[in-house]
Amino acid sequence: MTVTDTPCDTDSDTNTDTDTATATATTHRRRAFALLGSVQITLIFTLAAIAVPLPEIGRAFGLERADLILLSAAYGLTFAGLLLFGGRLSDRYGGRRALTAGLIVFAAASAAAPFSSGIGTLLVARFAQGAGAALIAPAAMGVLRAVFPAPAAYGKAMATWGGLSVLGATAGNLLSGVIAELLSWRWSFAVPLAVAVAALVLAPRLLPNTPPSRGRALDLPGALLATAGITLVSYGLVVTDALPWSSAGVLAPLLIGAALLIAFWYAERRAGDPLLPPRFLLDRRRALALAAIAFSACATAMTFVTLSLHLQQDRDWSPLRTSAAFVPFAIALLTSGRAAGPLIARFGPRVVTAAGLATAGAGLVLLALTGLDPHTPYASALLPGLVLLPAGAAASFAGAAVLTTHGVPHERTGLAGGVLNTAMELGPTVVFAIVLTFGSDAVSLAATGAALALVAALNLRAQRSRPSRPSSLPQGATQ
Repeated sequence: MTVTDTPCDTDSDTNTDTDTATATATTHRRRAFALLGSVQITLIFTLAAIAVPLPEIGRAFGLERADLILLSAAYGLTFAGLLLFGGRLSDRYGGRRALTAGLIVFAAASAAAPFSSGIGTLLVARFAQGAGAALIAPAAMGVLRAVFPAPAAYGKAMATWGGLSVLGATAGNLLSGVIAELLSWRWSFAVPLAVAVAALVLAPRLLPNTPPSRGRALDLPGALLATAGITLVSYGLVVTDALPWSSAGVLAPLLIGAALLIAFWYAERRAGDPLLPPRFLLDRRRALALAAIAFSACATAMTFVTLSLHLQQDRDWSPLRTSAAFVPFAIALLTSGRAAGPLIARFGPRVVTAAGLATAGAGLVLLALTGLDPHTPYASALLPGLVLLPAGAAASFAGAAVLTTHGVPHERTGLAGGVLNTAMELGPTVVFAIVLTFGSDAVSLAATGAALALVAALNLRAQRSRPSRPSSLPQGATQ
């Protein structure tokens, strides 16, 4: 009896040790994801952190409308313009090292911004925040790939990751109004500073030290062309809110930026190790996923801007009450984000992306038809659209994030992160500026809703053209 009991006890101890190790590893991965996810949310929170209190900042510094537009766009200009180069730096030097460097820049700029005495110093701080964010965002995705090396686990993580950005935008718009009302707009920078410092402290404990790709060139000519081109085009579109399209202040940056982007495309076709391989964007399914991200980001940004101005100017609501109006938006967003992963596992990311786009488009059309009349009740005119839009946007972000990173090798994860976040940043600038030319806010909302429906139909068509079950997607998902 003693002889037979001993092996059994040994097997039991071995199984117990294995289970304990598995549970410990799972807990560690969850904590690492929580840290990386908090950082990603904060990057987009910072983009929207001064959206609601922008009129207060204008009064404090005596700013004109054009100054406010530039201040609002400063963070996004450097964020979007430097993302591709940030992705290359992440792949070249390793995700965790690039993440740490970006967090240092981001934290320093966030600490300096509240002490700005004028528009100049605040602009510099916002530009620096965007530069740090452009390094953090793709690096975080590179580290995420190391945290979840198994393709199925990484696909599930990306399904959740896709909804974090719209959650950050929602939090920024909600909390910025509350902070401005109860304290001051300067306190909005306390959130990104606190998160950046906490991430710097916790990163060595929770995040793996991702290996660099030493053999890769930085492609500095491509980086300069892409950064200058994206920044100039974005700036030219942003200032259309204050200047006519025919003015030199709009045409000059648009034409020069477009020429630089064309030069970038030709340079990348001839580069031995391009910053952005042309075939990466020529994949039709990835291109449609990126279009879904850009239009979904445009839809959420447009809704926040349009309704924030409408509620405060047309209905004379306070910043605090305006922020409270978006609470159902946040609830619908969180609920849809939690459901997106299981839905992707069951129906596939392409179907979930298309369904999310169609739902978000319906929400925009409802807002266009009923939400902008100051005499209509909030519950019947605004609330339906404020629930449908975020529910659809969260689903489309989640599905499109999985599709964008599908099949990307480990050494290109930073590139995928840079491209994904570039689409997310360009949506609220490029697409938003274009649809604003259609006329009134209601027409712009309706046109964006129609565009979402079109991208949804194209994604469904791509789904039918080649049904498959690639191993890098969550179990049960199809491309």
